[in-house]
Amino acid sequence: MSTNQSDRDGQVAALYNGGAVAMREGQPTQEEIASRLYRYDTIAPLLGSLDDIGPQQLREYKEQGFLAVANVLDAEEVQQSTDALMRLIFEDAKGAKIQFTKPQSQLHSREERELAVRKVHEFVACDDTLRSIAYQPKLLAAIREILGEEPMLVQDMALLKPPHVGGEKPWHQDMAYGPLAFEKPVVGVWIALDEAALDNGCMHVIPRSHMDGGVPHYAVRDWQICDTNVRVEQDVAVPLPPGGALFFHGMIHHGTPPNKSGKRRRALQLHYACQSSRKVRPDEYKRMYTNEMTDAEC
Repeated sequence: MSTNQSDRDGQVAALYNGGAVAMREGQPTQEEIASRLYRYDTIAPLLGSLDDIGPQQLREYKEQGFLAVANVLDAEEVQQSTDALMRLIFEDAKGAKIQFTKPQSQLHSREERELAVRKVHEFVACDDTLRSIAYQPKLLAAIREILGEEPMLVQDMALLKPPHVGGEKPWHQDMAYGPLAFEKPVVGVWIALDEAALDNGCMHVIPRSHMDGGVPHYAVRDWQICDTNVRVEQDVAVPLPPGGALFFHGMIHHGTPPNKSGKRRRALQLHYACQSSRKVRPDEYKRMYTNEMTDAEC
């Protein structure tokens, strides 16, 4: 086995187990990414509330791969969730994990700390407020309808794009990340705590792309679909008000552009799998989500 192949296999094994991936150098600027890899003229429709999800909406979800709802959390739940998240970041993580973009030794003020936080995860086990959101009965009922069986929470995280410096999340499939590589579809729920708008990094999706199945991902700026394989012309943006949510299939191609505005963009992201689902084996994962079959490069 060549050294390159050995290195690649090691990286895939690490990804399957939830590890990080080494990025390449010499990538496009955030401004180039925002203008070349996203479009902003096609906007997803919003349902009013979870009560509006019926048979027709479930059919649309299966066809399109996503469903957006304006009101999933009320104003009090949004504020309580935001306060709980900020306490984890600034006061006591309580066992939750926080991902920073620079060493904490370089963060000398509250503002510097907030600007450096990219992700907070594994908080449901240690924070009552955020746990109540993840297990909200009406939310679980909607997930149950989408999955067609009892859901289980398999991942919880908060994703932050601080003002001016919040970077992109390249186009990808969530089930291409090892912890979400289940044999049956995973449902993601992305809940806006701040307004998620066109200028501060709202979600973007490629409708019906979940029908492609697993596609190769590459270690470029993240574990991502190759930029040249993204059907940018089909991009649909999903702006959301605070408390709004995007329900999306774990195979749908999606990403978020950088936040160059002066506004925060904080969101909760929860993933649910079927109770009966199993993780795919490492060899299945490699075949589905890497370039093993083609040896193509990005």
